[in-house]
Amino acid sequence: MDGLKVVAKSTTADVLKVAAKSNPTAVAGALAGVVRERGTAELQAIGAAAINQAVKAIAIARGYVAPSGLDLVCVPAFADVQIDGQDRTAIKLIVSPR
Repeated sequence: MDGLKVVAKSTTADVLKVAAKSNPTAVAGALAGVVRERGTAELQAIGAAAINQAVKAIAIARGYVAPSGLDLVCVPAFADVQIDGQDRTAIKLIVSPR
């Protein structure tokens, strides 16, 4: 999956890093799988285009899990990350069932 990287964060959540060129359908499938398996997931994006892809992925994932009775909600937050030694501010979108 081009532009999508799953990184184990802890036993309760995974971080799905979304890039501007990420395929929202692919991210949605990964997101739905993580939520079904672990109960919650976190998307992380830097930049307007990446955030756009992440939000589209959440909308698509809602449709994927709705037939099984899950209603996904999203809580946005800021995250400080280091990329190539530079501090950057990312948007993290915490996704879990309502």
